[in-house]
Amino acid sequence: MDSEQVLFEEEITCFVDAVLPVPIPQLFTYRVPRELSDLVRVGSRIVVEFGKSRVVTAVIAKVHQSPPAKYKAKYILELLDLEPVVTSGQLWLFNWIAEYYMCNVGEVMNVALPSGLKISSQSKIQYNPDFANPELLDDDEKRLVALLQDQDSLNYEEVARLVSSKNINKTIKDLTAKHAIILFEEVKEKYKPKIVKKVRLKRVYEGSEEILNLIERLEKTSKQQEVILEYLNHVPLNDLLTKNAHGVDKSLLKKGEISDSSLKTLLEKGILEEFEVVISRLEEGGDFEAQDIQLTEHQDKAVNGIIDQFKSKDVVLFHGITGSGKTEVYIDLVQKVMEGGSQILLLLPEIALTTQIVGRLRKVFGDKMGVYHSRFSDNERVEVWKGILEGRFQFVVGVRSAIFLPFVNLGLIIVDEEHESSYKQFDPAPRYHARDVSIMLGIKQNAKVLLGSATPSLESYYQAKQGKYGLVELLRRFGDAQLPDIQLIDLKAEKKNKTMKLEFSSRLYQAISDNLSKKEQTIIFQNRRGYAPYMNCEECNWIGSCDQCAVSLTYHLNSGQLVCHYCGHKESAPKTCPDCGSTRLKTVGVGTEKIEDDLKEIFPEAIIRRMDLDTTRTKNAYQQIIGEFEEGQTDILVGTQMVSKGLDFDNVSLVGIFNADKMIHFPDFRAGEKAFQMITQVSGRAGRRDKHGEVLIQTGSPQNPILQFILNNDYVGFYDTEIQEREAFNYPPFSRIIEITIKDVDQVLAHQAAGRLANQLAARLGKDRVLGPEKSLVERIRNKFLFEVWLKLEKDKLNIKATKQLLKEELVNLAAEKQFKSVQFVVNVDAV
Repeated sequence: MDSEQVLFEEEITCFVDAVLPVPIPQLFTYRVPRELSDLVRVGSRIVVEFGKSRVVTAVIAKVHQSPPAKYKAKYILELLDLEPVVTSGQLWLFNWIAEYYMCNVGEVMNVALPSGLKISSQSKIQYNPDFANPELLDDDEKRLVALLQDQDSLNYEEVARLVSSKNINKTIKDLTAKHAIILFEEVKEKYKPKIVKKVRLKRVYEGSEEILNLIERLEKTSKQQEVILEYLNHVPLNDLLTKNAHGVDKSLLKKGEISDSSLKTLLEKGILEEFEVVISRLEEGGDFEAQDIQLTEHQDKAVNGIIDQFKSKDVVLFHGITGSGKTEVYIDLVQKVMEGGSQILLLLPEIALTTQIVGRLRKVFGDKMGVYHSRFSDNERVEVWKGILEGRFQFVVGVRSAIFLPFVNLGLIIVDEEHESSYKQFDPAPRYHARDVSIMLGIKQNAKVLLGSATPSLESYYQAKQGKYGLVELLRRFGDAQLPDIQLIDLKAEKKNKTMKLEFSSRLYQAISDNLSKKEQTIIFQNRRGYAPYMNCEECNWIGSCDQCAVSLTYHLNSGQLVCHYCGHKESAPKTCPDCGSTRLKTVGVGTEKIEDDLKEIFPEAIIRRMDLDTTRTKNAYQQIIGEFEEGQTDILVGTQMVSKGLDFDNVSLVGIFNADKMIHFPDFRAGEKAFQMITQVSGRAGRRDKHGEVLIQTGSPQNPILQFILNNDYVGFYDTEIQEREAFNYPPFSRIIEITIKDVDQVLAHQAAGRLANQLAARLGKDRVLGPEKSLVERIRNKFLFEVWLKLEKDKLNIKATKQLLKEELVNLAAEKQFKSVQFVVNVDAV
């Protein structure tokens, strides 16, 4: 081969830089087979080999002709897309998130892509045609080889099902060693379109005369005639010419007394024909009449105010009290943006909210609206993703992961309940905040961002007060509804007077009883699931605790188990003390399960349901619980923070709140803010129509300033007090906090690593900016000891980007030291 030919081949060799779903801070270069060189596109998925045997889905970030200098590029195994499924805007966002939240772009992509867009590899087994020593095989091996000789290939599950060997893995291993079989990885794309089998008449029978002649001809074979008559029940005779092509689901003709063999005979004779169609897994709105939203005078003023603010501001904070009708304002704005042809994203903090609000939005927007959240199956999420790329969905409602969808023409992003901490992802990386990412996405796509809340985060309200964000307020409830009356119940006085009934004050007990007699509904809020926080021995003071985490095990009555809410460990609740053998075991504290149990004892005639993580694990559990409550089938709903977020029930006139003091005194600088928000939000569920609402808060400290602000519905007063304290101690919004958690199974080693990191950072940034190391609030989780180092960085004095680079260098240096190889460093930027 001469040098000119070599040069020519080098010039046409094509390479791609790809993002792989691995926690490594670089892209990887792969060589493109010549037959694919004209087909590869930035944003298309490819199947590549990573390491010796791992096969992964990657996304092309760059196409070029430069081979890597440090390693020989492997070939792409497969190109999955002729048209990109990831946009250039998404790739930009992945990189921005990786840089800002100090993680790797592959980790971002792994979270962003729905599982259905990733390939899976599965071990397959096939007979080796070159095998020539059958005399070496035992009986089990001969049976498997004979089976494989009749098949192209089988996977492990199929082999285990078809071969009755006690140790199938040993049989496969031995056959591999004898070269009788070949193992290989079959790569499959996880997403599969939903296919329905349908049946229709052959076109020659579409005329009235032809079909009547056919029915007459089939009189002697009555069962075949019944199949044709059943078909005509679904496709009437008069509509055959126009509707026969669409056919009917084959399953409809297999119901009742219709004979399967007769249907099969008609298909074989060519009278009927079978065909397949791809259908959507998503619920279709079908025929619907778009409902007009009539805004009140105050809502209309809010809409106009938001539009006016958007003329000069990219971000507007919409502060609307509970029950003011923020959803109607959102709908009006969405309609206006849709008329202009742009896309809209509405983010909600919880799946629970989507259940109720989606039903309302569906009546207005029908099939133009897509819904995206983690309770959808992999295939359903892929269909929403592809629906956006294809232009089917102009408007999408989703939880935080919806921020990664492939929008190309966003006009408006609405972040409802923007104060909610559930917008922040904690594990795994990226530990991003969807509200803040929304603002960056809005800037990138020239979209406006609306932050809505009845109790805005201090950071957002501060930015609005400083003029960085616009501010629009809606401080009146919808219609004639009034804010509920809030009362503080002194638990110390109740206990002193011995008027408590189990965990219920006399006032709350009487209010629930009155509500039941009036046929009105009640919500009881307790932000702790389970029956009781722990189980205790009255003789030796034993407390059930997790072997892997430094926490007590929560008792769950229904399952009879002690459960760790950190690592998931479960064990049966003991009947006697494991330490001393005593039977004097008691549960301590109150969770939602115990409240539910107590209510059933006190009010046996009431229908009581519970909504927490334990009762809402299945896909439609939220919908069922909320639907039953909405329809009046439930009298009392007990729940955790799920019941506090945006739900709207006409018949709720009473809300009872447990453990307000624990929320307020939680060891966190945001504890007061979170308690104010949560109690105010759950209080807002009461009295949302013409019914008068009442909220009863059980507390041991009725004079607490935060409770007084809640009592007077005084958000501004609370903000003024809290913001002064934040400024005095240099907490957000006056600083940024980066939390570094150091983990290791060796407590001493973890502490040493944390100490070294803190000292190194203090030497370079100053001691005032470095807090710790301190033990984490829960100092051991999953058998690893946890220490924390916090960086408190002033926004106006430091280059935050350079500081993050400095932190990254220190972490790399520490991790490279031999003694700290096992230590894990977890960085959480803008910790909440």
